[in-house]
Amino acid sequence: MNLDEYMGYDATGLAELVASKQVTAKELLELARKRASQVNGKLNAIVIDIDKEADEQVDGELTGPFAGVPFLVKDLGQEYRGYPTTAGSQSLRNDVATENALITDRFLAAGLVVFGKTATPELGSKGITESALWGPCRNPWDTSRTPGGSSGGSAAAVAAGVVPAAGANDGGGSIRIPAGCNGLVGLKPSRGLAPYGPQTGELMFGMAVDGVVSRSVRDNAGLFDAIVGRNRLADYQAALPTRKFAEAIKKKPRKLKIGFSAHSAITGRAEPEAVKAMAATAQLLTDLGHQVEEVKPPYDDKALAETFLTIWFAQLEGQIADIKKRTGAKDGDFEPDTLAVAEIGRANGVAALMQALRRTTEYTHAMERFYADHDFYLTPTMARPPIKVGELDTPAPLQVAARVVHRVRAGKALVLSGVIDQMIEDNIGWVPYTQLANLTGRPAITVPTYWTDNGLPLGVQFNGTLGADAALLQLAAQLEEAQPWIDRFPAEPRHHLAS
Repeated sequence: MNLDEYMGYDATGLAELVASKQVTAKELLELARKRASQVNGKLNAIVIDIDKEADEQVDGELTGPFAGVPFLVKDLGQEYRGYPTTAGSQSLRNDVATENALITDRFLAAGLVVFGKTATPELGSKGITESALWGPCRNPWDTSRTPGGSSGGSAAAVAAGVVPAAGANDGGGSIRIPAGCNGLVGLKPSRGLAPYGPQTGELMFGMAVDGVVSRSVRDNAGLFDAIVGRNRLADYQAALPTRKFAEAIKKKPRKLKIGFSAHSAITGRAEPEAVKAMAATAQLLTDLGHQVEEVKPPYDDKALAETFLTIWFAQLEGQIADIKKRTGAKDGDFEPDTLAVAEIGRANGVAALMQALRRTTEYTHAMERFYADHDFYLTPTMARPPIKVGELDTPAPLQVAARVVHRVRAGKALVLSGVIDQMIEDNIGWVPYTQLANLTGRPAITVPTYWTDNGLPLGVQFNGTLGADAALLQLAAQLEEAQPWIDRFPAEPRHHLAS
């Protein structure tokens, strides 16, 4: 097998070749590493190599549905024993895992050959993948642009053909945003389906979940079949699927009623390209026999963004405090933006956090009223095409000010200054549609049904009710069959001069 042939297969196809002995796991690993050597210098997607264990895997006996398929895990929440999990932060650069995360164990049990860890912003805190520790990760479709975040390293590696799928996780869109930026499939599953721990309990009060990004729907389905299951360490037992996702997607969905909207209270209406992406998908759905109608958004995304950030700020303050206690890290080991946000979380206090957590129920109820008359809610994944690398950089003087604010505990002044409104506009304004699924615990999937005139992917997102994971994958498979995208990826990362 040559490199072009390798890049033409999804993970399911490669596993079939290994099982039939048409290719060996060792050959596939060599090809994945070769592709990584070609593109990673331009993309900065893989930040930690896992060589010894990967070599031992391919030299040993591999079992599982994806036996022999090269794979990457995210350098956040997907710990690999013997290697640091930096979460993109200098504070965790030497935080070597003493055991695998449960999600990593399930990837390995599926036969996947993990040979590296992928880039993430510091503590997964942004919808871009740029950290002071590792530098910016870039989009293979246009290296001047972001691959999204926080699973941007995984998405960039998959889009560039290093691996057909990679580990990811999602606390506010971190699977779906990178999938939308890179022409991939990304499912944020229902709360409680994907495993977590043993290093920690559910992150962000259960709003953050593990998963994957992939080029094909069947890989997404098959990989979730491999990772979903009983978690004996969980605080509760989620209802597990009654049949395999990989089987569910073989059946076409019934006629669905789908409401769509590109409106955002933060940005007004999405940029024209994002509206076109949604409109094109709505037309495709209509052609497939589904009932599609434009609707008024069933929730206020500006209020939801405020709720989300209140929770995010609070948990980040707790996370930094834990890291300092556990590792001895100092303020200088964290980025100034991270410190400032954590200080806002501290200044807001427990009452604000509890009020925000209570408000999540309002969004859940609003969406369930919507689902009483609709099957899915369709939006763009992003309100605009992937933004430029560095576009959200904090100016140097403000970085200095952010450290001072944290040191003197001036979070209240930040809150009163209106900085939160500015953060909503800057950081959530281009991705205002993804936090809904995390706050409500409902599943949502991004699929790559649209590319801009400049050749940039711009995915769309479907939200569903609790437990609609299989139905979302089923619809995604129908869209993929009607308008295939698996062969659409850049042979080489390239820079577009057009803005």
